[in-house]
Amino acid sequence: MTKKKLIRILLAIAICLIVGFLGAYATQASVATWYSTLEKPSYNPPNWMFTPIWTTLYVLMGVAAGLVWSKGFYHLWVKTALYHFGFQLLLSSAWSVVFFGLQSPLFALFVILTLFVLILLTIKWFKIVKPIAAYLMIPYLLWVGFAIVLNFEIWRLN
Repeated sequence: MTKKKLIRILLAIAICLIVGFLGAYATQASVATWYSTLEKPSYNPPNWMFTPIWTTLYVLMGVAAGLVWSKGFYHLWVKTALYHFGFQLLLSSAWSVVFFGLQSPLFALFVILTLFVLILLTIKWFKIVKPIAAYLMIPYLLWVGFAIVLNFEIWRLN
């Protein structure tokens, strides 16, 4: 692995973790208060699981984005893939703000459904540029799919 590729991967991981941290910041205030009062389905994971899961997902996403970026940002397909990635990353953080910060499960459901579509588009473009990067995004897609079901059920129950 070249030094340039490694630097791009590490920078992409750092960006993902920073964005994830910002989303977590919006989450923290409501987890112990508002969120704990909500009815949740039986399959709702315990709160302690979210941090390691999201950290792992953000690292995988960062590696994926770094691999795509290492193909050269001058290429139109790389730019398109990374633009999709950037938008979905921001939307991922926005979901936390809407769900926990605004305490709006219904509006958050629309955000996360849009996020799911953007992840699919990101995977499509990543596959064109660097197939392994697309595969690294699959755990994130699956987790967001689970989060959609969870978000819907929390909205329905409350």
